[in-house]
Amino acid sequence: MPYTKKRRSALDQLIDLPLFLLIFGVASVSMLIPAVHGGAARNIDSARMFFYCALLGLTLFSLIAIAMAGRQPRYGGLGSLMSLFSTFVFLPVFLAVPLYEGLGTTTFINAYMEMVSSVTTTGATVFQDPARLDTTLHLWRAMVGWMGGAVMWIAASAILAPLNLGGFEVTAQAEPGQVDARTSLIGRADPRHRLLRVTGALLPIYVGLTLLLWVLLIISGDVSLVALCHAMSIMATSGISPVGGVEFSGSGITGEALGLLFMFFALSRLTFSSDTITATQGGLRTDPEFRLGIALVIAVPAILFVRHWLGALDVAAENNMLEAAHALWGSVFTVMSFLTTTGFVSEHWGQTQAWSGLQTPGLILMGLALMGGGVATTAGGVKLLRVFALYLNGLRELERLVHPSSVSRAGRDARRLQSNGAFIAWIFFMLFALTLALLTMMLALLGVSFEDALVLSVAGLSTTGPLTSIATDAPIMLGELSAPAKAVFCAAMVLGRLETLAIIALFTPDLWRS
Repeated sequence: MPYTKKRRSALDQLIDLPLFLLIFGVASVSMLIPAVHGGAARNIDSARMFFYCALLGLTLFSLIAIAMAGRQPRYGGLGSLMSLFSTFVFLPVFLAVPLYEGLGTTTFINAYMEMVSSVTTTGATVFQDPARLDTTLHLWRAMVGWMGGAVMWIAASAILAPLNLGGFEVTAQAEPGQVDARTSLIGRADPRHRLLRVTGALLPIYVGLTLLLWVLLIISGDVSLVALCHAMSIMATSGISPVGGVEFSGSGITGEALGLLFMFFALSRLTFSSDTITATQGGLRTDPEFRLGIALVIAVPAILFVRHWLGALDVAAENNMLEAAHALWGSVFTVMSFLTTTGFVSEHWGQTQAWSGLQTPGLILMGLALMGGGVATTAGGVKLLRVFALYLNGLRELERLVHPSSVSRAGRDARRLQSNGAFIAWIFFMLFALTLALLTMMLALLGVSFEDALVLSVAGLSTTGPLTSIATDAPIMLGELSAPAKAVFCAAMVLGRLETLAIIALFTPDLWRS
């Protein structure tokens, strides 16, 4: 009987393509959306550039896909990780073309930095004046940030979890041979098919939540475009706004309350999925990341409120309860926003500061951004699970000071971390601190003042771009940085998004040979 080769479906051939090429194709198709919007809004120059770039991108994608048809990818998880790295470093070159050509009054390095900031969900912008960009370009910035958030939602489960990176390295299940059979989405299946299953499971949730928040913000009084951009920015924790922030939108406190509600999805992955090894049987009630996040959102505003209240005694404002309530709300929303590395500021944040006559330091917001949100979410920072591991280890060391011969109790929370989880978390924290110091020194050597260099480094590594406008006395003008300083800031944003351990894994030859 003659041998006949089984014909492979078009879908099988498509998922065999490198992940970076697939993301490039999706980005090319997505350019048709601002092209249509630009035509409808009569932003003809922008619409034309997006349409031309979409055609160019789709042509390149088709030619490369045809050339690579039938080839089997040589590398598994690390190959996907390299594609993720390429998405944040090389893809912005293509994404910046319509922004650069459509605007026509900026340099390409500025457009590239803007796209790196968007796709890494950092949200730092070169264009301090929103009126400088037309509505189509604002839509594109928000879309790129939203797509970057979607990539991280999916990559956390499909790429980082199997490699025990991105915060998964501190969990008990991350030890070799302890992959739970219940976590079917991250089993030892083919990485390509795992990526397909994870995308099918999570992308509808991500899109659905974004559409729901968009509709709710419109009902609350926002203009449709502003509501859509803010909805995408909150879900992606990018902090991108076409009007300069939620404080300048039309939805007021109602819109901020809705945004606060949807920011909970950045505190813990259990708020939207149980597909990773961070899942627990008790749900959110016993999830350490969610509980720690809630504790911070309650404690920090309470401390700020008491501090402001004591300061208000000197300015005779303690009897104005409405003003006090606005000040408290401004603290709660802003603290939650920076803890999730979104970076939006409440319209009452200025009132929070003025109410007491004291200036709240940006150092608090920088500290919250450095802690970050939950593992396997769109939030950046060190991640709450690592902070929790260090907290448990600190409690144990204090116990040993009192009872040197005591035996550690394997409580419910401790069993979720591997025995050396705190040690791994400490290594990551040290790498993070060393990277922060190195970036700060590099920026200072390139002519940036020390204070601005520190803020830029924290903003990049925590992917909280709005810190550049909030954490200093005067906003940092990114467009005025030198070209080398802009390159360093772009590197900081990529490091903050992928994390140092993932970058080290990429450049470890033994892992590629295994």
